[in-house]
Amino acid sequence: MADRLEMHDPRVLRAIAHPLRNRILTELDALGPLRAADIAKLLDIAPNLASFHLRELAKFGLVEDDPDAARDRRDRVWRRNEAADQDISLGEVEKMPGGKAASKVFRRTKAAWGKQVVEAAFTDERIPGRQISVMEQPLRLTKEEAEKLSHQLVDLVADFKKQVPDDGEERRTYLVYQIVLPHPELEGRG
Repeated sequence: MADRLEMHDPRVLRAIAHPLRNRILTELDALGPLRAADIAKLLDIAPNLASFHLRELAKFGLVEDDPDAARDRRDRVWRRNEAADQDISLGEVEKMPGGKAASKVFRRTKAAWGKQVVEAAFTDERIPGRQISVMEQPLRLTKEEAEKLSHQLVDLVADFKKQVPDDGEERRTYLVYQIVLPHPELEGRG
């Protein structure tokens, strides 16, 4: 595995801000170990493009080879590196050389992605066979209680993920998009 960089390194932030790399990480997280060809088929991209992005993610320790999942020594299977710290402190990133620019790109990319997710959830076009739900629930919390809630939601999804059987049923990747934040101020009150 390549030397792993700290998550507050701007280069790591740029690597995961890339939409295709982020989607690759999502699929590896949802499905487990995959070959570049499997990712290419899932995402409808060229296998060499999938391989390139996997190698880029591997440079930062975000993915790694999974030799136990390979059919033979020539077969390269990738898995998400569970040891890679996924908590990103943008404040720490911004202290590093090039950090402010990387943070700006990351924030812009994530905001655009969030908008795309919300628009997809609220589209008028309901697709048979797919479950879409949106929850907006106000709570009065302290900062510590909000942190606890965030951790419990992460744990709930992780526990649910462990319960999904490997029974050959056709499944698709669902996204659980979680935001816990103080209520934003209304723009243009009046």
